[in-house]
Amino acid sequence: MNILFISLGCDKNLVDSEVMLGILAKDGHQMVDDETMADVIIINTCCFIHDAKEESIQNILEMADLKKTGRLKALIVTGCLAQRYKEEIIQEIPEVDAVLGTTSYEEIAHVIDGVLSDSPMERGDVRLTMKDVDYLPVTDTHRMVTTGGHFAYLKIAEGCDKHCTYCIIPKVRGDFRSVPMEHLLEEAQNLVDGGVKELILVAQETTMYGTDLYGEKRLPQLLRALCKISGLRWIRILYCYPEEITDELIQVIKEEPKICHYLDLPIQHASDGILKRMGRRTSRAQLIETIEKLRREIPDIALRTTLITGFPGETQEQHEELMDFVDQMEFDRLGVFTYSPEEDTPAASMPDQIPEEVKEERQAELMELQQDIVFDQAEDRIGEELLVMIEGKVADENAYVGRTYRDAPNVDGLIFVNTSEELMSGDFAKVKVTGYADANTGNSKINKTLSEKRAANVAEVLKTKGITPDRIIADSKGDTVQPYKTPEENRVSICIAE
Repeated sequence: MNILFISLGCDKNLVDSEVMLGILAKDGHQMVDDETMADVIIINTCCFIHDAKEESIQNILEMADLKKTGRLKALIVTGCLAQRYKEEIIQEIPEVDAVLGTTSYEEIAHVIDGVLSDSPMERGDVRLTMKDVDYLPVTDTHRMVTTGGHFAYLKIAEGCDKHCTYCIIPKVRGDFRSVPMEHLLEEAQNLVDGGVKELILVAQETTMYGTDLYGEKRLPQLLRALCKISGLRWIRILYCYPEEITDELIQVIKEEPKICHYLDLPIQHASDGILKRMGRRTSRAQLIETIEKLRREIPDIALRTTLITGFPGETQEQHEELMDFVDQMEFDRLGVFTYSPEEDTPAASMPDQIPEEVKEERQAELMELQQDIVFDQAEDRIGEELLVMIEGKVADENAYVGRTYRDAPNVDGLIFVNTSEELMSGDFAKVKVTGYADANTGNSKINKTLSEKRAANVAEVLKTKGITPDRIIADSKGDTVQPYKTPEENRVSICIAE
């Protein structure tokens, strides 16, 4: 069968999609990228916030139309939206032939056989395929990596026990469950054998890895074991809750050369009052202590964080407190969500909900502040020598796009490397930073410029990473390119190197 697969949402959802693709390929199915040629369409959905739900629903409705106008025989919906709204999808969108929950994706081949069966009973049996939300699927099938082959995400745990007041994840993903270490090491080896050079560790919370299986945090031990894999160059850690970062983890990052000096710390806010209402387990003082310790122990560490603005009850004073914190901490990378009220979460029924226009104004103020911080940091990097992983070639130019250890794919910065050498995606090159410029106009902020032609090529390169060119917006200050990514605004820094 010809199968079109649409994967929405986060990198953790992408891992589930890649597992399903591997199962389907092993079962003999053919993948296509043209919906008009598909016999079966699978949509792996997201429902983290309102915009993600809208995107998922819109994709389902658009693909459902092909049941009337195309060759489409079956439409299958999986993922978080399917888990949360299974009955509503079945009742309201009859074109959907089957709904799979977040812990049922290993059944995808069986479900396809069922929905295409001539037997009404078999079709009915798979219409709603759900397992316990706390079940942990572990499949031995090799994933089909969709990230280009040189980097891949390694999901080390599923679910979350934190129960922050704004978050629906525990309801759709279950309690925190670690993937057994031996399985992760086998999966990592398979990925590296397939050409992967950077592994990016993800989970709802990576820092708690092992507590449920081994009775203690085992992320440091997992990292040391991964570092022994021959051929693996970089290991990057995302989703580290700051209050769970231990001295042992910091020491491993310091000692192991394969581990990028980069941490993603989703702090969400810095006002003690808002942190308490969010159900977070830290304070402003503790956040400062953790950040200062990380920078003291690992001076060249790059810190990324995400914030929520406009949380219920957030006053102007608390917003200014957050602004002051961002200004003081000078994060290397930062994204901002506007608060989205999600049904069945405590925060959705809290008093003093903030108007959307106020949320957006506060988001814009935070991003403008962060823009200035990032630009100042970029100026300071002129003359530095950096190791860059090549992502791809700029069309019609002797230039390549790459990332440094400071940049996670799709959310952080890019570096353009001018060279006549032939390079391939996944190659590593040592470069010297020579400038930082406006990617749209070519106006020089330092001593190098991007041509108008290259500005167009920036859009084309970002398109290959899932960012539509017509959504690329020039920053008002002309020092970054901002790909529009709902709901989080991420700044993509453009540096020039040789």
